[in-house]
This record gives sequence, structure tokens and C-alpha cells, in this order.
Amino acid sequence: MKQGEVIGGFTLGPVVHRGGMAVLREVTHPDIPGPLLMKSPLLAEGEDPAAIVSFEMEQMILPRLSGPHVPRCHGFGHEPTPWLVMERIDGGSLLPLLKRLPRAPEEVAAIAASAADALDSLHRQGVVHLDVKPSNILRRGGEGAVVMIDFGLSRAALLPDLMEEEFRLPYGTAPYMAPEQVMGVRGDPASDLFALGVLMYFFVTGRRPFGDPQRLVELKRRLWWDPPPPRAIEPDCPPWLQEVILRCLEPDPGKRPPSAAQLAFELRNPGTIQLTRRAEKLKRDKWTARLQRRFNPDFQPQLRRKAAALPQRDAPIVVIAIDLEDGNPRMAGALRDTLARLLSMRPDARVACVNVLRTNVLRPDTTLDAEGRNKHVQRLMELRHWSAPLGLPEHRLTHHVLEAVSAGGAILDYARQNLVDHIILGAKAGGLTQRVLGSVPAEVARDAPCSVTLVRLREF
Repeated sequence: MKQGEVIGGFTLGPVVHRGGMAVLREVTHPDIPGPLLMKSPLLAEGEDPAAIVSFEMEQMILPRLSGPHVPRCHGFGHEPTPWLVMERIDGGSLLPLLKRLPRAPEEVAAIAASAADALDSLHRQGVVHLDVKPSNILRRGGEGAVVMIDFGLSRAALLPDLMEEEFRLPYGTAPYMAPEQVMGVRGDPASDLFALGVLMYFFVTGRRPFGDPQRLVELKRRLWWDPPPPRAIEPDCPPWLQEVILRCLEPDPGKRPPSAAQLAFELRNPGTIQLTRRAEKLKRDKWTARLQRRFNPDFQPQLRRKAAALPQRDAPIVVIAIDLEDGNPRMAGALRDTLARLLSMRPDARVACVNVLRTNVLRPDTTLDAEGRNKHVQRLMELRHWSAPLGLPEHRLTHHVLEAVSAGGAILDYARQNLVDHIILGAKAGGLTQRVLGSVPAEVARDAPCSVTLVRLREF
């Protein structure tokens, strides 16, 4: 992508920001008043495939959001590379405020109340942000409505969760991740309130409550290891604000504020806050209390909330495994026909089109092909072309490129982790190698936790 190039009717301008997972460019369009930004995932050699998957999540979520607390989406596409165009918010983010910490308690409360308004708007639209932090909170005109950006890690109740389906490790910004999010529970609005509590603590004291952990074992410590009370670090923090902050930082989501709207109200009306022992704490809990929480099997708030946090699934999931290297149009047609017959019986089913990008065991893998294109993105585009004739709406059709050494193992792992109901894949013609070593279809049919349909071409 070069300056002056036209993609989807938008003319590319200069790069304005290059983050850890995506690039932002200025763009213009003759029919859309600016300023506009185009976002695209990083596709250079060695980039994390999670950057592509999270970008797909944002492509699904942002166009469905509305209101003053999100940037307006003006278009998106997948070729020649994935892209998303949105309005450019004229105000800056909260990130520059980190240069002058701590901030006055009244200022922190006002900022957090405005951020809670934005989160309330998202939650009412069925979206949990899951990456609340200063750089993702903007203000229109500097002091206007708060705008939340970057929905690549978000969870939408009515959309498939690609991040959860394809990756086992939790994704987020380590200092701000809620305990249940660390444990793999996505979709609870209380997770955003925890992150906002971390932000308030940081702004009031100048310290992050849980530091900046780099390993999973360090992340899990916040389940039972309480931070020093804000007033122990910054005596000017009023008791009511400490009450609010520590309630947001409760490890059990059920003990946090009941909603973002309620949190915003309390931050604007301190006199309505009922103070508890949290407000007067000046020391952390005793080490014996922390130790008891650490080894108490009942102290698993994230597990108790898991069933309630995630939307219940009634519609079946059908996986169709596509061998993009086969190139046989007859097999492609036979697979589509088989899937169409199944969907005619279950019109509510969701389809996951899956391809496995094999990785090497002994030598380093490259993420780019001979022409310099990202292999993962190329496979995704090929899957989209394959599935286009199905005519399914976006919320019923997802595309997944699984990177693994074993194709059969990757398909089976996906099926087990996501409670798949049916797998469809093409049968291979039996050669000597397959008779001796076995085949991917045979492995899947033998070990799958669900029904499997093998599609075999009739020999003429």
C-alpha cells in the first residue's frame, strides 16, 4: 500500500501511526467529508497472526456500532489487503496525561465518568471492549464526548468470537486485564469496569496497581493479590474515590459496580456512595488472607461467572475444512453442495470455513510467500472467494486459517475447543503414502468429537 494508491474508492495519504498490530493512514474520498483514517493490519514477515484475526473482529464489530462514543465507519474490505475506514477523531487520547501523574482526584473522577458513559453505550449495544486503556480513550475536541477505539479484542454478543475460537492464551493489555479475562472468560461487561478501575488507580497514584506483568503466572496473581490502597500512596485521594476504585478492582466480577451507568452516576455524585471498609483501608490485606485466597478452591470467581458471562449457543456450528492447495473445482463444488444440503435442514447453523497453514518443525517458518504477500491473509481471501457462492450473512459465516504442524490435529483441536457439531471435509484418493501413514480425513473421522461427513468424488 503506497501513498496515492486508491483502495475501495479511498485515496491513500501518509501514515500517521504504526502500532503493535496495525497501521493508520490518512485517506480521502470525493463523496465523504474528512478527516478520515484507514486502518490495516501489520503484514510484514514475522508478524503475529493474532493481528490479522483481531482486525477481522474489528471489521465485524465497528460497522455495527453507533452513537457519539465510537468513530463512524465509512467502509471496509479485504482486497488487496484487509482495510477499514473510519472518521478521524479530532481530540487526542488520554495517553499524554501519563507524563504528569498523579492527577487531581476531581479530574480523575470526571475522566472516568465520561469513559463509563462510553462503556455504557457499548454494553447496551452488546459489545464488551476488553482493552480499555489510556491510548484507546479519545475525547472529541479535547473536552467533548469520550470515544472508544480499537475493537480488535472486543466481544460482541451476537457475533462469533474469532479470538476465542482460534487462540488459547488470553489477549489484552497486561496491566489492565481483569482476572476473569486472564482466565479466558470473554464477554463480561464487568471486565471493562475492572480496567477502568486500573486506569483510575494509575491516574490517582502514579502507579499501576498490579505492575506490568509479562508472564501468565504473574497475570494470575491479581486473582488473590490485592494492591496497596490508593490513599496509602496518595493521601489526597478522598475515601469515596478509593471506595469506587477498590470496588472496580474486586477479583469477583459480581462485587464490582453493577453497570457502567451506575459507576458514572456515582463518580458524578460522591454523596450517594455508600462507604465500606474499603474507603478507610491504608494497608493491603494481611499475607494470611492473601494466602487463604490463593489456595482456597472456592475462590474462583471467574469460573462461577463463566456460564452467565457468555451468551448461550443454540444454533449448531458446522466446520467445513477446505484444502486450498488441492485446486480441484469438482471437489470445491461437491463440498459446497454437501454444505448447502446440511444448511437446508439447519438454516440456523453457523459455518466456519477452515484451512490449515502447515508450519515446520525443524526449520523457521516464513509468513510471506515468494511474491511478498502474507500467507495468512492470502489464505483468508481464498476462503472468502470459496464461500462467496453460499450467500450467507456475516454473522453466520466465519473464516479461519489455523497455523499448525498437523492439519488433522488442528481441525480436531478447533472442533473440541469450540464445541463443533459437524465437520465436512473432502476425502483423498488413496495412494501408497496415505495407506501406510493414514490421511487427514481418516484422522478427523476417527477422532472427531462430533459428526463427520467425508465427501468423495465419484470416479468416471
